[in-house]
Amino acid sequence: MVEHTGQDLRGSRFANSDLRDSWFREVDMRGTHFRGVFLMDAEIDGEIDGLTIHGVEVAPLVEAELDRRHPERAALRATTPEELRAGWAGLEGMWAATLERVAAMPPETTDISVDGEWSFSQTLRHLVLATDAWLGLAVLQRENPFHPLGVLFSEWRGHEAELGIDADASPSYAQVLEAREDRAAMVRDFLAHVTADELAAASGARPPWEKHGSPTTLECLQVVMNEEWQHHRFAVRDLGAIEAGRV
Repeated sequence: MVEHTGQDLRGSRFANSDLRDSWFREVDMRGTHFRGVFLMDAEIDGEIDGLTIHGVEVAPLVEAELDRRHPERAALRATTPEELRAGWAGLEGMWAATLERVAAMPPETTDISVDGEWSFSQTLRHLVLATDAWLGLAVLQRENPFHPLGVLFSEWRGHEAELGIDADASPSYAQVLEAREDRAAMVRDFLAHVTADELAAASGARPPWEKHGSPTTLECLQVVMNEEWQHHRFAVRDLGAIEAGRV
C-alpha cells in the first residue's frame, strides 16, 4: 500500500481513479465532493455535520439512530447536576457490561490492536488521562493530576514527561483496571455534590494542549462524558472484529 502522509492535497481532483480498500486516517475532508462514486461496503467514522447524500443531511439521522440504540447517550446532553449524575451512571453501566464481555474473552484480548487503533487496555488508560485532564487538572486543580499510566492522544505524544506520565509503561491489565476505577470514582464523587452554580463557573485551569478559552466546569465534564462514549464505541467495534477473527 502506498503511504501518503502529511501532504497538502487541497483542491485536488481524482477522476477515473481506483481507491478501493484505501484508508483515510486523520484527514481533513471538509468541503469535498463525490460524484458518481461507489461507496458500497465503505465505512465512515468521524465528524459528519453538514454531510449530505442525495441531498439528505445525514448527521441528524445518524444521531437519532444512535440515540435509539444507546439510551446512555443522554449523558452527552446533560446540563444539570441531576442529568449529569444519571448520565454518568448510564455510562458506567455501559462500560461494566463491556468489561464483563472482555473478562470472558482470552486474556490476550486486552492487548490486541485492530487496524493500528488502541488496544482495549490502552483505551482505558486514555480515559484515565482524559479524566485527569478535564476533571483532576481543569476543575479540581490537583497539583499532580496525571496518573503515570495515562495514554496521550497522538498529536501530543512526546509530552509525557511534562505531565508526569510514563511513556514506556507496560502495566498489567489489573493495574489498568485499578487506575480506571479510581478515576471513575473521582467523577462519581464529584458529581454527587456538584451544584448548578458550580457547573456554570469557569474552571480554574485547562489542559496544556488547550491554548484558548476558559471552559466552564460543565464544559469540562461534557468533554469527559464525550470521551467515555466515543472510546467505548471504538472499543466495542474492535472487540467485534477480534471475536470475528478479523485481526
